[in-house]
Amino acid sequence: YQDYWGLQEKPFENTPDPRFFYRSPAVTETFAKLLYALRSNQGAILLTGEAGCGKTMLSRSLVAELEPEKTEVALLTAQPTPTELLREILYQVGETHLDTGHTEIVHRLNGRLYDNFSLGKTTLVIIDEGQFLADDALFEEIRLLLNFQLNDAFLITLLLIGQPELGERIRNLPQFDDRLSARGLLRPLERREVGAYIDHRMSVAGRSEAAFSPEAVELISQYSGGIPRRLNHICDLCLVLSYSRRVEWVDEEMAYRTILDEEDSRV
Repeated sequence: YQDYWGLQEKPFENTPDPRFFYRSPAVTETFAKLLYALRSNQGAILLTGEAGCGKTMLSRSLVAELEPEKTEVALLTAQPTPTELLREILYQVGETHLDTGHTEIVHRLNGRLYDNFSLGKTTLVIIDEGQFLADDALFEEIRLLLNFQLNDAFLITLLLIGQPELGERIRNLPQFDDRLSARGLLRPLERREVGAYIDHRMSVAGRSEAAFSPEAVELISQYSGGIPRRLNHICDLCLVLSYSRRVEWVDEEMAYRTILDEEDSRV
């Protein structure tokens, strides 16, 4: 449908491409706060939000703002044990000989972090899906990573990302909670923001004219609850079905049909 809608690419893919990052007023504030904490190398940072609200997109957009030649990034998801967590971080920062015990891994990781610091590089460790960190020992190991520091600087910056239960879990771990230097919370888009979100993604993909009527936007907003992942899915289907019927734009009737078809397919 790209040619039909005058698009250079698909506008509603659920991938964390920073070009499509929509900065609502609330998201802009969160983004600025977290970016400042990252650039200032302030230790541990927490980002939470419901599933589909754009946490991964925001984190990739934060990384895109950092100087690549001065930043070493390790991106991982929750690991089952503290040793596996450290081993994965060590692997992501370039170490290949990992068949060693916990103590040796800690020593080698500390050495690698110091080497990066000596080269003027920040080591950023992003742990996504943090709500799946099941053991308190994992949180303690992550907290201890913040002990890798000099008198005036951390050797590592941690960005923890997860659903709201991650924040609740951390609040019940006072020693860990006290080490957080910044917190961000992503909420669903408000109804008045959904139209701007849709227009932004369409514009990035190559279309400047509106493709969705205001009534269709309102219906899509209600159905999606303002959650970007759901918005992307239903808007993509609207474009496909509207193209198949050769209509000029997505109106309320077409949005309703699309949503109805989607609900029927769930039965």
